[in-house]
Amino acid sequence: MQNPLSVACITAVLIVPSALFAQTSPAAPASPIARPASTSLTFDVASVRPAAPIDQAAIFAGLREGRRPQWMRIEGSRATYTYMSLKELIASAHKVRTYQVSGPDWLTTDRFDIMAKLPDGASKDDVPAMLQALLTERFKLAAHLETKEHPVLGLMSAKGGTKLQAVAAPPPIDESAPLKPGETKVDSTDGPLHVIKNPDGSTTYLMGSRGTMTLKVDGNTGTMHLTSNGMTMTGFASMLTTLGGGNGRQVVDQTGLTGNYDLAVDFSLSDLVSSLHDQGIEIPVGPGGGGGGGGAAAVDPSGDSTVSDALARIGLKLEKSKAMVEQLVVDHVEKAATEN
Repeated sequence: MQNPLSVACITAVLIVPSALFAQTSPAAPASPIARPASTSLTFDVASVRPAAPIDQAAIFAGLREGRRPQWMRIEGSRATYTYMSLKELIASAHKVRTYQVSGPDWLTTDRFDIMAKLPDGASKDDVPAMLQALLTERFKLAAHLETKEHPVLGLMSAKGGTKLQAVAAPPPIDESAPLKPGETKVDSTDGPLHVIKNPDGSTTYLMGSRGTMTLKVDGNTGTMHLTSNGMTMTGFASMLTTLGGGNGRQVVDQTGLTGNYDLAVDFSLSDLVSSLHDQGIEIPVGPGGGGGGGGAAAVDPSGDSTVSDALARIGLKLEKSKAMVEQLVVDHVEKAATEN
């Protein structure tokens, strides 16, 4: 049986990264990378500090009370980044997925807290460029964009076709509409999303035209149940990469399916713990709970993969493949920020 603390922490950590909600093609051009941030787009003031170790007990207590951590929040004239790895910060600044950032291994393990004030007249759309400028100034970040053929895992239709139900694309989120009781707003790389903590312990993510997704962790069975309405296959592939379906390899949509679909699938928590380990996050588990590193067997599409088994039930599969992949290559970065 899974340690309930580990289940809570898995839930808390997994729902934070914006890549989980990505719906655009991983190979889509990311024009902000191609030019340096304008010197006029800088934070008025910013504090950069090494993050303290994550307080797992506090997260667990918060989840029990219906509260969830928010690693990145932009509200009014404030931008706050909490317990974020340098890799996540670079990805957010350049508006790419974390798996598109190529650099030293410590980018995933060294974590920082940033509090910054936006200048008068600045909008949320200006924040990535300001974060770029901050990382360049404080961490001496230098990077370039390149597109090369890389080994990937292709998300494909299984023999006999998929078992997915095509639906109409959902409408976009109305940012002017007031939040409903129990609903919170989260800013992600791909735009705003609304989060609802449900009475049964599940969490629903309203992503507008990107779809609606509900996650529920079952500590007794050691699984996470995902249901989605109106999700695209590029978004599903990106989510698989984030959750560890690629075990370090990017999952690329090669289904040829261009619509929006309803789906339901169960993932093993051991796969998710392994994914977090690969990101430099260790989650404690109870007796028989598995976890830690060494989860390659769980996600290898050529073996008895729990991920592959889950995908097979909805008529999908993962196969080793190659694709032209856009990468942000870090040429230089310092491990410690300069003085605030």
